[in-house]
Amino acid sequence: MRNVSFRATLTAAGLLGIAVFVTACNPKDALLSPQQPNVISPSDIQNAAGADGLYVGAVGRFTVALNGSPSNSGSNQEAAWNWAALFTDEFKTSDTFSQRLDADQRNLQDNDASVTQIWAGLQQGRGYSRAASVALLQYDSTAKAKIGEMYFEIGFLELTLGQEFCNGIPLGFTVGITPQYTAPLTTQQVFVTAAARLDTALTYVTGATDAASVQVQNAILVAKARDLVDQGQYAAAATLVSAVPTSFQFVVNYSNTTVDNEWWVLGPSVKRYSLGDSVDITGPVLNATPFVSLKDPRVLVDKTVSGGPGQFSSTIFNWPTVLSGRDTPLPITSGIDARLVEAEAKLQTGDYAGMLVILNALRASPQLIGAFQVPILPPLTTVPASKDAAINLLFREKALWQFGRGFRMDDSRRLVRQYGRSQDTVFPTGTFFRGGVYGTEVAFPVPDAERTNPLFKGCIDRNA
Repeated sequence: MRNVSFRATLTAAGLLGIAVFVTACNPKDALLSPQQPNVISPSDIQNAAGADGLYVGAVGRFTVALNGSPSNSGSNQEAAWNWAALFTDEFKTSDTFSQRLDADQRNLQDNDASVTQIWAGLQQGRGYSRAASVALLQYDSTAKAKIGEMYFEIGFLELTLGQEFCNGIPLGFTVGITPQYTAPLTTQQVFVTAAARLDTALTYVTGATDAASVQVQNAILVAKARDLVDQGQYAAAATLVSAVPTSFQFVVNYSNTTVDNEWWVLGPSVKRYSLGDSVDITGPVLNATPFVSLKDPRVLVDKTVSGGPGQFSSTIFNWPTVLSGRDTPLPITSGIDARLVEAEAKLQTGDYAGMLVILNALRASPQLIGAFQVPILPPLTTVPASKDAAINLLFREKALWQFGRGFRMDDSRRLVRQYGRSQDTVFPTGTFFRGGVYGTEVAFPVPDAERTNPLFKGCIDRNA
């Protein structure tokens, strides 16, 4: 596990461009000149310590982009995992903010402020990780685990962009102060780009036996397998993760003095989100997983924080135990994810019995998700009789094992793109509990803010 310091971002990364001007020719002038003891000049960090500061800052930005909020910032603004969960069936809004209603209803605007913020966080996170990798390679090239981790972060953020946003994603960088624009890429091209980034990450840790390198290597392998699954390369993905232990977790840690777990902020702290279910005040929610009423131990409602209305609404607030703590760690990738990749490869070959063996092996042991202990679960007893039944079973198990960690939107889109299902048989459909009906969108729009890029003219399309 790693500790993440967001404040290091501000110290090491946010002040790079500020120079210190000191008058040195006259003692009186030196004494009377403005003193700026907290300003860091570029030359101050052009060394191994400075490179390490950029590394720590990049880890903080990576965390905030996915699911984090700077502690004591008063912010309850969504990151990528949160918005994706609201867009699918994992959560529903329990306040009245229009952007959250639009996301919950799948009716997003191109100028949506929350989407713009999430887009910026993911893209800027790529930039921070790139800057850290460049500095480490120049000033501390023996820190191979850290260099590999920075390339992992770039690849993982690009993978997330491809999983959540529409076709037409630019992947440029700012070098120095100059933007390096790229033409918009299709989702497939983004996945190929992310895979190449993860391959680069592997070159720095493959063969190393120290604990940090092994941890980073396993994280890269699971992320690369997710990328291959997104590209439809199921067998290759399963082979890639075959040696990753089921007990493996690559987690981000949160703390009261650095970065809060954003799920705690949006849930127990301010009650903006509520756990999703297959029924609400207007009746059934078609296609939705019954996360509340199922009472599955993996997503069990935490009675100590649930109950009563949500923020600014009469919606009953329910919250899962697995996401309850302010400092609850969460896995970015895990051995559980690796086993589910292998189970999907079995499904693809029609080996539904083999798929069931993998799913039951997970259920037969008390698995850890972050620090949350899942008890032993009863075995699944019936081998699916058809491919549709096998798909339903696997994706139900994935929804429960991988809850709240950025998988659900990608899996929902894949059910449309790779398994031939229509969006109205996958995403929540029917009457929306705040009026009207659910929309038909299956991806976030690249926001209008990206139009400062002269090569970007809007989404190529909004298909899955």
